[in-house]
Amino acid sequence: MQDYIDFARKNGFKLLDIGKCQFCGAKTKRGIHECLEIFNLEFYSIDFSISENHIYRFLIVDSHALQHPEIHGRWNNHFHLSRLHLIFKHNIKWTYKLSPKLSDYLNIYKLHKRDEYLTPPEVLKRGNITTTDIKEKLTNETECKDLIERWSLEVHNVWSNHHEVAENIAQGFLNKNKKHL
Repeated sequence: MQDYIDFARKNGFKLLDIGKCQFCGAKTKRGIHECLEIFNLEFYSIDFSISENHIYRFLIVDSHALQHPEIHGRWNNHFHLSRLHLIFKHNIKWTYKLSPKLSDYLNIYKLHKRDEYLTPPEVLKRGNITTTDIKEKLTNETECKDLIERWSLEVHNVWSNHHEVAENIAQGFLNKNKKHL
């Protein structure tokens, strides 16, 4: 399995290990590496064992992935943008059981769209809210959750050039999974 450094190299990016995050602009001291560390370790002040809080985990993952597409695989953007689209535009109450179903649907979708590519918005223009902003709000769970929702909606909106693709995926997913929603 490739790690984020391998993906960045494959995508033509040299990762910087000083200063702010080169992709989202988070106010870090160790660049993308610290941004990922915050994403992986710092957001656990929200109790994700409570089912009502699961949505915040999905929103965090999708927002971060879409702000840093250079460190992920090519079809990553389809998954994360489509999931945000289903949450925000179709009001789907996302659960862990739905993620593999979306992944399965995307595998079918990709067979007919092999050349489709979602070009990311320009670096540092993928939403103003970043991991360091969320980290600052971790002591107040309500404010933190509110900021996570705003972050996700902001990132979703910045990818608006691809909302038509996300809507097509959403419709296919909804049609295929009616009985599970």
